[in-house]
Amino acid sequence: MKRNLVNFLLILIITGCSNFSLERNISMPNDQNIIEESWNMSLVGLNNLQGRSAYHAVPHRYDDKYILFVGHHSGEKVNSLNGKVETNGMSILDITNPSNPIYLHHQPPSEGAENRQHVQVCNGNDLPNADPEKVYLINTNGSLGAELLDVSDPEKPQIIRMIYYTGTTDQGGKQTHKIYWDCESGIAYLNGTPEGWRIRRVLQLFDMSNPLKPNHIRNFALDGSQPGAEGPITTPLHAPFAFGNRVYLGYGASDDGVMQILDRDKLINGNPESSDPFEPTTENLLYPQISRLDMPEYYGAHSVKPLFNLEVKDFVDTEKNKFLNLALLASEEIGIGNCSTDRDMLFIVDITDEDKPFPISSFQAKENPGNFCERGLRFGLHAVNDNYHPNFDNSLVVMSYFNGGTRVADIRDPFNPVEVAYFVPQINDFTQEICDDEECFRQIQTNNVDIDDRGFIFSVDRAGSGLHILELTGEAKKIAGL
Repeated sequence: MKRNLVNFLLILIITGCSNFSLERNISMPNDQNIIEESWNMSLVGLNNLQGRSAYHAVPHRYDDKYILFVGHHSGEKVNSLNGKVETNGMSILDITNPSNPIYLHHQPPSEGAENRQHVQVCNGNDLPNADPEKVYLINTNGSLGAELLDVSDPEKPQIIRMIYYTGTTDQGGKQTHKIYWDCESGIAYLNGTPEGWRIRRVLQLFDMSNPLKPNHIRNFALDGSQPGAEGPITTPLHAPFAFGNRVYLGYGASDDGVMQILDRDKLINGNPESSDPFEPTTENLLYPQISRLDMPEYYGAHSVKPLFNLEVKDFVDTEKNKFLNLALLASEEIGIGNCSTDRDMLFIVDITDEDKPFPISSFQAKENPGNFCERGLRFGLHAVNDNYHPNFDNSLVVMSYFNGGTRVADIRDPFNPVEVAYFVPQINDFTQEICDDEECFRQIQTNNVDIDDRGFIFSVDRAGSGLHILELTGEAKKIAGL
């Protein structure tokens, strides 16, 4: 186990978070033909996604239809719709009937890029200055930058333009990664490499209120990342998330983590006391910061998602903290097999007093029963569901847990999160073998999860096992009130 978590901001309450009530049929650890395992969650539908390694799934509603966009990791597979071998890009599926998802289109990357990992979608009628009849999509185009597509007809997406091209760091190299598009304001929080910065992943802020005319606002990262800075190189951005007048940034997916809360207006408008409000000086980079939480070197801030006004039932008679604002802070597991590296988990951080964020609990699925550490490949947290949903918000959080599948925790008592559901798919003919220096494994690697407004859960697998559409059952369904 990890070192004493008292080092993490004085006190961290580690709770026993798994609640297994059923006997599970588990093969021996070295027998990789493990059957499907579930508790309070059932499989509704599946699709093999042509065997492509999947990263990010985004459900989107088109009036009476539901469409799922899935960004993929690098690789290539045969497109079953046309018989051609295509570089992994983005899959588009009709999920209106969740028991029968229909594969509509595969969009390869453009300009020789290697993947299309990250996706964000906005309706034109939600954006301030867009064509209300259109649906727009921002997609990372490998490490080249971010690209805008018209997906009004999801069977025939049209590439409109590149929004920006990445530069290179002062030491060489470039990347893109997780992005966020706030449809109401039109501000796109993109993630890439500006020319000459010291790190590969920097927040690149664009006004996309009229997506046909993207306007670059500024580049932003932790102080020490900017061109010309000296001293240690800071942790790169991993994921932005915006809500209201706040922006939540997670730096360092699995180690050297930093959670940062920013004032959005100050971020967008810059420092009025500066002759150049957006110049990446120490003063200008610190100006929009409300708070910063530095984590121990063995935890990262893969992503940060805020929750607001969670009522703590045990505090019904208290004066000040009956209602809490919280941040779900995910630290990503990167160890390959045997749980030999530091364990990563979900931290729940009290941000009610947002200039003094304070961790109050954590959640991690247990290794046993199941011998997950011995199954091979990653076992641990990757991410939580991005979408808000009134039946899930402030009661349940859905997590992707690599070979531990999809996990659901009850957070109604945020000081004591408790597991209430899980689903671990069975490997199939499309599950790819992944090797480290010594051994190869074929295992489930649930990479990302999200939910739609009907309450269906969409889980995708980075080992090529496909899409699994899930629904809550039993006690978990009662908690959600579905």
